[in-house]
Order: sequence, then structure tokens, then C-alpha cells
Amino acid sequence: MTTIFLTGFPGFLGSALVERLLQRHPADVTVTCLVQSKYRPDAEARARAILSGRPGEAGRIRLVDGDITVPDLGLGEGYAALQEETTEIFHLAAVYDLAVARDLAMRVNVDGTHNVLSFARRCPRLQRFQYVSTCYVSGRHPGVFREEDLSVSQSFNNWYEETKYLAEVEVQTARGEGMPVTIYRPSIVTGDSRTGETQKYDGPYYFIRWILRQPEQIAFLPMVPNPDRTRVNVVPRDYVIDAIAYLSGLERSAGKVYHLCDPNPLTVAEMTALLGRATGRRLVRVPLPKSVAKSSLEYLPGLEAFMGIEPESVEYFVLPTRYSCENALADLEGSGISCPPFADYVDNLIAFVRKHPEIPSAAMV
Repeated sequence: MTTIFLTGFPGFLGSALVERLLQRHPADVTVTCLVQSKYRPDAEARARAILSGRPGEAGRIRLVDGDITVPDLGLGEGYAALQEETTEIFHLAAVYDLAVARDLAMRVNVDGTHNVLSFARRCPRLQRFQYVSTCYVSGRHPGVFREEDLSVSQSFNNWYEETKYLAEVEVQTARGEGMPVTIYRPSIVTGDSRTGETQKYDGPYYFIRWILRQPEQIAFLPMVPNPDRTRVNVVPRDYVIDAIAYLSGLERSAGKVYHLCDPNPLTVAEMTALLGRATGRRLVRVPLPKSVAKSSLEYLPGLEAFMGIEPESVEYFVLPTRYSCENALADLEGSGISCPPFADYVDNLIAFVRKHPEIPSAAMV
């Protein structure tokens, strides 16, 4: 049997990617998803939904209970057998939470990646290790951060960034040892550009929901200094999935790092102006130094809950880093895949938020 091994199902990106992998590979190739037992019902429902549109392909998604934070991935006796069958690995599982505690981030993002790499090293038929990192391994690097960059003496905003950096160091070490590796670094991922669908409200959604909670016509929005100089890089899920699905199938993508980011990101001022237009509000900007805005959310009782804004998210509106994406642009050329401008899909994001206020902000852990 031939299988693709994937972590991070039924997560936001992993769920969409499984469907694309089934489309790309012949019917005798299965996708084996490592699933935490507590998410088993969600995973089964998602697998049924994917396969319902693919008659005659029942069984192509295999769900195995496991845990990336333990050395054998929780597979027990099935560990060696799965290694024999695996020809490709997609490692997406991580804690995507800016406020994550260090111990949890280390256990999932760093130890988990180490354990998946150990599994990969003994897969005799392995053709590629596909790893989803993040642009924010850059930390607070000032200036342009290139796809070839990793260790640039950067400082980090939070444990999420630092542990994703440490995890990528391990992946790049394995690449240097000869493992066929491709690394994808998305920027801030929003919902689908066409439907607005998303699995959790974080990133720009903190501010979208705060604007929508205020009375119609006018909304007050805290604004950090220099909104015309700082840029916020966001990408919709469908671009990230389309790009990974396409690039992962190229022989020339082996050994490369791809920034899956907007090559023309908006400034904070431009983005907030679009949010005001799309929500039908006239935004009244309330200038606040970053330290005041962040500490107020952290320490004033009830303020974070009232505004629904994660304090750590403030850092991404003053980030001094720009991301180049030459590898991604070059290898996607001719594919028809490109990152749409935020202005083209912001209305769809907001329409989804209005229709689905029940979606949480909490990360899957």
C-alpha cells in the first residue's frame, strides 16, 4: 500500500489540503491522518464530507489515533508498518496561538516536529517531507526577510514564533543531512477568499469583530503609531492550499522554502480603511502607543474580553519586517495561482463573520 502521512487534520489548513491530495493522486494512494483522540468525531465527520463527493473512493482517508508529542507518535505497533507505506509526509500540526505558553509550544511545535522527523528518517520510500512553517520565524527582524533567511539574530514577539523557528531549524537540519524537504511559510491566514469560510477568528478578525460590535455608522478603533508605514501581510486560505498543493507536486520544489504571502501587502491605514468601508462604519482612529494598547488589553480587568482583541495581536500592526517571495512567485508562474488583493475578498470575510458569530477564536490544541 502507498500512503501520504499528514498531521494537522481536521485543522483549518489540513482539512482543505487532504481534499486536494486526493484529487492529485491516483485512487490507490490513501491519505493517512494522525488525529488526536479528542478530535476523532470532528475528523470522522470531515472525512465523510470530503469522501461524499468522491463516489467509489471510500477508505482513501485513513484516520489513526495518535499524538505528535510522544516519540512513537502514539502509533504503538502500527508505527513501523506505517513507515513502510509512507511515500510523502505533510506536517501541519502545531499550536497556532500567539498567546501560547512556552511549555505547550515547546512540546507541540518543537518536540512534535522532532518526533515527526524521526518517523520520516526511517521511511524507506520517502520522496518528500512537506513542512508548514510560518513567515513569523522572522520574529522582529527589521527590513526584508527572504525565503533563504532563517537565523538572522532576530528577537521574537511570543513563544509561538520562537518555537516555530526552533522547529524549522530542525527541519532545515534534516534537509542539510539529505532529507528531501520543502518548507512553506504562510503569513497571517484568513478565511477562504470566495466564501469567507474560516475555522477560528484570530488575526484581523479580532478587529473586524470589534468594529462590528459597535453601533452602526461609526466605530472607534485604537491605532498604533505610523499606520502609513507599517504593513500587515494576510493571505486567504485558498491561496495557501492552492499553492501548497501545486508546489508540493513539483520536482524542482525539493529543498526550497516558499513564502506564501501577499507580495503587495497593505499598510495598517489602508487595511483599516477597507475594514471601515466593508463594515459600513466610519472609523474614528484613537492613537495609542503600542505599549499602552498592549498593556491595557493585558492588565485592565475585563478589557480584553470586552473588546475581543488578543493583546499579542497588537505586535503585528507594528512589525518592522517585510517578506520577499521570489521562490513562490517564480515557481507558481504559469499555474494560474496568485494571492488575491485583500480588497477583493474582504467583503466575503465580513459577510461570513456576520453570518457565523459562533465561530471561536481559540486554537486547536
